[in-house]
Amino acid sequence: MQKGVGKKGAIELSIGTIVVVVLAMSMLILGLMLIKGIFSTSQTAVSQIDTQVKNQISKLFGEDKKLVVYPDTRIVDVRQGKIEGFAIGIKNLQEGTTSTSKFSYEVVVADPEVKSKCGVTDNEILSLISTGRTETEIPLASGEVAELPVFFSTQVGDPQCSVRFRINVQLNGQAYASEIMDVNFKA
Repeated sequence: MQKGVGKKGAIELSIGTIVVVVLAMSMLILGLMLIKGIFSTSQTAVSQIDTQVKNQISKLFGEDKKLVVYPDTRIVDVRQGKIEGFAIGIKNLQEGTTSTSKFSYEVVVADPEVKSKCGVTDNEILSLISTGRTETEIPLASGEVAELPVFFSTQVGDPQCSVRFRINVQLNGQAYASEIMDVNFKA
């Protein structure tokens, strides 16, 4: 009788192990499906935001506007640990030419009091721009628009202050347009 009880216990233990393995695999598969769903949803959200920003930039252009910034309030809040920013739109208003023109832009600090307000230099503030600080060789035919993002990436410990930036656009090396954007770096 001892042998029968041992075999019965071993079979129950084997069945229990199989059940646990099946449940673990099911949870793993469901977890992977959830993660895939989250990432695909976030990618869809990013492309929708990109489309919405492009639509807003198109609405901001008047007939004679060479450069627009979005948001049109010209104020952006950037929180520490987040990637946030603004978008610029450059429109080629040259007439009488069929060839594409080469545009470039640069984001510079336009606030002479950065050192006293923020305790850092212009270059240290500019280093917070992770994407879109400058771009060259942007080809635009007459009437075409380029929508370009400028992103800031801040970490805990970065300065908390307000800084005015200027976006300078050039056409074939000559000044074309300029706008300002105020950025509030917050905790």
